Amino acid sequence: MERRELLKMIALLTGGVVIGGEVFLSGCKNSAGSAIDFSKEMVALLDEVGETILPRTNTPGAKDAAIGLFMKTIVTDCYTEADQKIVAAGIKELGNRCHEKYQKDFLSCTNEQRTELIKQIDSEAKQYNVKKYAADAAKSATTKGTLEYKKDTMPNHWFTMVKQLTLWGFFTSEAGASQALRYLPVPGRYDGCVDYKKGDRAIYPSY
Repeated sequence: MERRELLKMIALLTGGVVIGGEVFLSGCKNSAGSAIDFSKEMVALLDEVGETILPRTNTPGAKDAAIGLFMKTIVTDCYTEADQKIVAAGIKELGNRCHEKYQKDFLSCTNEQRTELIKQIDSEAKQYNVKKYAADAAKSATTKGTLEYKKDTMPNHWFTMVKQLTLWGFFTSEAGASQALRYLPVPGRYDGCVDYKKGDRAIYPSY
């Protein structure tokens, strides 16, 4: 699976274009720096949020892929300053909602409480994105050929970005590629007809 194909898969799973993907694919680095203070505590929190999205089962989870550090790298190197600030505000919102709902912070919540809250936020993000993409499509249709063409009408949702980063970081990690997927380190000839047995993992060759 090539990088571009992986990003397409993540876009399909999350219902939108992978944010920061263009910068990543072009090999460029965001020169603006980071609008977020990625302290050890922040990275640890992102690890736990990622683990709630992709928990360890009989295969590795997000923490096995050091997802917090991956998020720090991509947000710093590939996100615009505006999207960086959205992520920072979203993490703060997560903390506030934990205190409102459970009277404690996210790291102190039980796995069940974390999952309940993340599912609720995920549902809200999906509903938000339906409105966002409809508004963006309508604007693109009326502004085609102008400088306003393809400009977002609504900002990205912070949880969509965190969810995309979790999937992206996990499936490009050694743990995700070699244990959650069937990893072929040296791809051979193309074979368009491979036997499949129920329960087999998808193949992830390196390129």
